[in-house]
This record gives sequence, C-alpha cells and structure tokens, in this order.
Amino acid sequence: MPSPLSFTHASTPATDSPAPIGVGIVGLSASGGWAGTAHVPALAALPDAYELRALSASSAESAKAAGEEFGVPLAFGSVEELVERDEVDLVVVTVKVPHHRELVMSALAAGKTVLSEWPLGTGTTEAEEMAAFAQSRKLRGFVGLQARSAPPVRYLRDLVADGYVGRVLSTSVVASGRKWGATFDNRSAYLLDRANGATMLSIPFGHTIDGLASVLGEFTELSATTATRRTEVRHEETGQPAPTNVDDQIAVTGTLESGAVASVHFRGGIAATNFLWEINGTEGDLLVTGDSGHLQFGQVTIHGARANNAELAELPVPARYDANVPALATARDSMAYTVAHAYAQLRADLTEGTHTVPDFTHAARHHRLLDHVQQAAITGERQRVSG
Repeated sequence: MPSPLSFTHASTPATDSPAPIGVGIVGLSASGGWAGTAHVPALAALPDAYELRALSASSAESAKAAGEEFGVPLAFGSVEELVERDEVDLVVVTVKVPHHRELVMSALAAGKTVLSEWPLGTGTTEAEEMAAFAQSRKLRGFVGLQARSAPPVRYLRDLVADGYVGRVLSTSVVASGRKWGATFDNRSAYLLDRANGATMLSIPFGHTIDGLASVLGEFTELSATTATRRTEVRHEETGQPAPTNVDDQIAVTGTLESGAVASVHFRGGIAATNFLWEINGTEGDLLVTGDSGHLQFGQVTIHGARANNAELAELPVPARYDANVPALATARDSMAYTVAHAYAQLRADLTEGTHTVPDFTHAARHHRLLDHVQQAAITGERQRVSG
C-alpha cells in the first residue's frame, strides 16, 4: 500500500505544515469547460493545500492562452511535457472520456499521482487496466466521484448512520439527466454516441448511485429496463438533426447490502421533477430534492420527518460540514463547491494516508456495477452484484 506522500519543492519554504501539492491540469482551456469552471476555483479555495503550477492543452497555442487566462506559470501543448515536470505532484485529467486512458497511463508511467474525472474509462476494461497499472507502480490513482464528498450527502449519511429514520426499509430516486434530451449543443455532441463512454448511465446515474451507495450501501442484486426513446435529436441553435444511440430512460430496482429495497429512474432532458430522493425507515423519512439529477454538484436540499412528527421540515446542512473549505461555505451553487470538498479529502489521503476519495479500484468496481445494469436490461435477468 502506498505510504503518505510529502511535498517539498524548492519553491516552497520549509514549515511545520506539509507543502502545497503541485497540480498540473490536463485539458484546461481558456474557452471554458469543466476544468476552468470547477477545478480552478476549487483549488483556489484551498491555497495552503494546493498550487496550480502547470497545464496542458491540445496545442501549444491553446495552452499559452489558458496559462494567461488562469495565471498558470507552466503551459504545455502535450501531456508528455507536463508529466515530466518535477513541479507537478498531482496530474488532474479533465478531458473527454475517450482520452482518459492514454493520458492517465502516461502520467502513471511518469510516476505521478493521478486524479481523473469520472467515468475513469470508456468501459470496465479500460478502468481495470488503469487500476492494475497504478497498483503495479505503487501509485495512488483517484477518480472524481465527488457526490460522496458533497456536504449534503455526508450529512445525509450521518443522519442515516445515527438512526434518524431507524432501520432503512427502502429508497427511491427519480431524476433527470438534463442532457440526453431533445436537443444538444456543440460541447455535448459526443454524448450522443454510447461508444464514447459518456452516457446518462455512466455520468449522472453513475455519480448519483455512488453517492447513494455512500449513504445506504451498495447494490447486491438488481433488475433493469433501459430504452432510447429519442433516436434523433436536434442541435439547439441550427435545428440540424443528429442520430443518437444512448439510453435516455434507465429504470433500476434492486436490493442494497442492508436488505433495503431501492428503485432508481433516470430520464433524459428535464422534467417537472428533476431530482427527488426518498429514504424511508422504521422511525422516519428523509427527502432530498434538487434541480438536477447530477448529485455530484451537491445542489440539493434535505427535509426530514420523524415518526412522532409527520410534517416534513428542512434539515439545513450544519456548518461543520463546510469546515474544510471555508472559502466556499456560502457558495453552494458554485460548480466548484463539491469538487473543492473532494480536493480537501484528497489532500488528507495524500499526506495522512487516509482512504476517503474513491480510487481506481473503486472506479473499476463501479464500472462493473454499470455493466450489471446493462446486462440486466439486455437479458431481462436479475443480476447478482459482486465486488
């Protein structure tokens, strides 16, 4: 098992506290995107823990523009240049899923710790290959399944663990993917082909189910129905039609480790109810609502009712759940909010040897869960889920 890491670069004065972790982001663009919207402000919210020292982009020109836009001192036109720099301790891969394997493997080959966006690969085979390579190199690889890092999800887990609802009997989720609806834009065009690995099953469903599992436990068996109800969608500006083969309806029922019964239904696009999660127990109920089926954003509200008080009442997330990232405590609508909390936990994992942020082995197991969903839908047979 890899030991805790220390970060001591000449650019950082010696102190009693661990030095900031030097970060290099693969896929940071001046024109926008998830890296600039979420990762950069998340790192900025933790200035004592991280330094954004390098980036790479699709070309030297675009890298230079991004470096100037975000004030990053080292900007490269290739990942090979970035991973060889001693200033970089942690390589963060934020590009589209089909490129994850190549970039992650390059960083691992250079001896770097890696944080990759979820999905880790286009499928289980790629995820297992990356997990095995990281293990063989005795390197830690992490995956951005940050729903479980979100303060509301952590609070929900503690409520359940502390017996708020008593023994959990069942749980139900109804959610909308927002994407995978009737229209698409230029950035989301690659979501229309399941071969790219970025589907409603792998992204919002995958993120949300991992958050659910962190609260209530993993699925042990499941049945599923999936469908592509829209086989043609239109560009939101030009109206140009495009074919799609991605499931826009996913309905899963099954049993969790505790024996609780679970049902989850994701729909493409948006609907009147975009996120509703109920947890029902012997002593009470919890209700989680939001405007998006992407639980990884952490933009949800919790209500609860105990057996002796049938009226649902809001349960605000206590301030202590924001203690690791005080800079964003009042910015819960920011895309950086949950990512910053994941980075705070990642810092502890790297410097203290803890194991809180999902690693590549966890990611490969989660990919296998999604395979079980697909297999159940194809065969109509209930699937037993194992690690």
